[in-house]
Amino acid sequence: MNLQQLEYVAALDKYRHFAKAADHCNVSQPTLSTMILKLEEELGVKLFDRSRQPIEPTQIGALVITQVKQILYEINSIGKIVEEEKESLTGKLNIAVLPTIAPSLLPRVLPIWKKELAGLEIHVTELQTSRCLAALLSGEIDMAIIASKAETEGLEDDLLFYEEFLGYVSRNEPLFEETVIRTTEVDAHRLWLLDEGHCFRDQLVRFCQMKGLHERQTAYSGGSMEAFMRLVESGQGITFIPELALEQLSHSQKELVRPFAMPRPVREIRLAIRQDYSRRKLRDRLANLLRAAVPTSMHKLQTGQHLA
Repeated sequence: MNLQQLEYVAALDKYRHFAKAADHCNVSQPTLSTMILKLEEELGVKLFDRSRQPIEPTQIGALVITQVKQILYEINSIGKIVEEEKESLTGKLNIAVLPTIAPSLLPRVLPIWKKELAGLEIHVTELQTSRCLAALLSGEIDMAIIASKAETEGLEDDLLFYEEFLGYVSRNEPLFEETVIRTTEVDAHRLWLLDEGHCFRDQLVRFCQMKGLHERQTAYSGGSMEAFMRLVESGQGITFIPELALEQLSHSQKELVRPFAMPRPVREIRLAIRQDYSRRKLRDRLANLLRAAVPTSMHKLQTGQHLA
């Protein structure tokens, strides 16, 4: 058993396809396949069920792969510990961001990262909350920008800032004539909302105590916030947007924005890591840069705001 074999096993588990896993590892498919087969022969068990498409781990293979990922994470941590002791902002950073945060936050922070973290190779991926937490635990990513506490064993998080929810109302809606949105006036049948599993949706539904969302006349599964905004602009219904999106709106688009009446719902934007993550100084530096990218008014919970 050697490190190379473990890396091949982790890659095959990630891609569930020999050719894709081999390409990721920069080796030929026969090489990767042979090395994994030799490991299976050494262990005396099959790690993958090759009769299935896509390939799946066997029951014992899944247990072995979990340990393989932990071993690779610990090995990769050695270099991170050295970099941390050098107080070096170099190396590679894999960070995940929620799809409801990325479009409005990344344009603000990427220029800052480019200037202040020039020696760091940053890879950004959009993932929903549950996938962010799983990827952190597996070591697939180093950090995640999420919109709730990371209440998962083995993880921790830091508060970055607070962000309000805002209504985006078409000119054909009665609410367009109002200056604020009251939760009792929100018609669930007129809403365009993200699918279940997005914390942006879940927090709003909970705050507004909305029911009957599944009864909307026109269903739109898998829709994005940007797609729903275009529907509202065409005169179709209501949706919600995060506060940071305001800066990207034109004058005519801003005319469709309506704040909530007090208490105004907000979400916590947090930076999550594994509890055993070694590059604490890098985490602190990144958190400070993220806070600097948003208005200072968002750093604290304001009067009239309430966590959704």
